[in-house]
Amino acid sequence: MLQALNLSKAYGNQVALDSLNLSIAAGEIFCLLGANGAGKTTTINLFLNFTAPTSGQALVDGLDVIQHPLESKRRLAYIPETVMLYRNLSGLENLDYFASLGTQQKYTRSQLETFLQRAGLAPDAATKRIGAYSKGMRQKVGIAIAIAKQAKVLLLDEPTSGLDPAASNEFSELLTQLSREGVAVLMATHDLFRAKECGTRVGIMKRGRLVQTMATSEIGHTELEGIYLEHMRN
Repeated sequence: MLQALNLSKAYGNQVALDSLNLSIAAGEIFCLLGANGAGKTTTINLFLNFTAPTSGQALVDGLDVIQHPLESKRRLAYIPETVMLYRNLSGLENLDYFASLGTQQKYTRSQLETFLQRAGLAPDAATKRIGAYSKGMRQKVGIAIAIAKQAKVLLLDEPTSGLDPAASNEFSELLTQLSREGVAVLMATHDLFRAKECGTRVGIMKRGRLVQTMATSEIGHTELEGIYLEHMRN
């Protein structure tokens, strides 16, 4: 579903991403770990076509994002660290608006409420203004938008940053549910524990390079932390 083929990005003499080769299959949750400036957000921005690669290709469902910008975007959904929604509109109204933009179809109120419930938002919160929502509730509206869009790919940039442990765990369970439905997930995160808990694979990035990938089923929390810290020290 997601492929990076010798994908690189440089800003002048500064290399932000260096020859990334990565493939993420349907139903897989791949977590990118690394310090600030390691290339995690750059990778996501290249898949979103927010910036053009210096060389290489970013593919979404087999489509080059440069050659097929609209078609590739229809297949994915993006949830940043802070989901940008209209504060004076309700969760339901925000979902209605963004779902119509992303799908070009009009859902009924009942369908919209179902999407929000699947994303874990309490029914009584759907009609409240976003301005009164917690960060975790806003993230759920973001997930509901992805569900309404029937996105095949979900790109996440530090989605659990600032969430309390309960909300973070609930968010991970939502990702696991979507992966079981065949959604491919790429998540950039600093949270090693969350990466181990919900990820199927993790990759460690350093200075724009993917230096190691591992299946989470084959390592423990302590081992992952040790490997990560070793890379950061070298």
